[in-house]
Amino acid sequence: MTGRFAGKVAVITGAAAGIGKACMIRLASEGAQIAALDRDVAKLTAAVAEAMGDIVAIACDVSEPDSIDAAVAEVIARWGAIHVLVNNAGIGNPARLRLHEQPIENWDKVISVNVRGMFLMQRAIIPHMLRQGGGSIVNMASIGSYRATAMSSPYITSKGAALMMTRAAAVDYAKDNIRVNAVCPGTTNTDILAGKPQEMIDMLVSRSPQGELVEPEEVAALVAFLASDEAPHITGGSYLIDAGRSAS
Repeated sequence: MTGRFAGKVAVITGAAAGIGKACMIRLASEGAQIAALDRDVAKLTAAVAEAMGDIVAIACDVSEPDSIDAAVAEVIARWGAIHVLVNNAGIGNPARLRLHEQPIENWDKVISVNVRGMFLMQRAIIPHMLRQGGGSIVNMASIGSYRATAMSSPYITSKGAALMMTRAAAVDYAKDNIRVNAVCPGTTNTDILAGKPQEMIDMLVSRSPQGELVEPEEVAALVAFLASDEAPHITGGSYLIDAGRSAS
């Protein structure tokens, strides 16, 4: 690998599995020192054990400000800086229901993690980026930021908000050398699909012109580029990786 992240510290949320785990492995392989955050400590520890590099596992619930503050303090105490934030932690739709049928607790749970958590992580880390003269943030949005799906209003709303939060932050910190971008995966081959009926998976795959699932490693490669110094003037953007679904 190129060593694009040698000497840089990256915080990755939701790092125990799927896209977050793939981002952890990719950035570590390119020289980054990684703070891998997740609330599932056992799964996170196992994921870190599979990876190579300077990685520390930190228990963190992104919906809780105190948990985030403790995690960020641990990173700063260990390495003294945070150059990259991959804001990946998120949850899917708790139930397939129409908007008026969604229990309030479903709505609050999704928004708390996918929107509030994304805000809280940036709020905690951006002051350190300002002090050190810059940084790069990649927020994990979704094809759902652009296209609505039936009976998934909490998730779709949260991912639309993630996109606009990315753009707002990019404008706010453009003069501070802090770049903020969003990656928008389509249906991705992660644990989220495990246990779902094969007919549903086949239906999701059939919607894309390529007729294939996106692999987490592909998403991680795009995240690594956007987070790297090879993208100095890319900020406020949103980048689809969806096997052509958005074009059809």
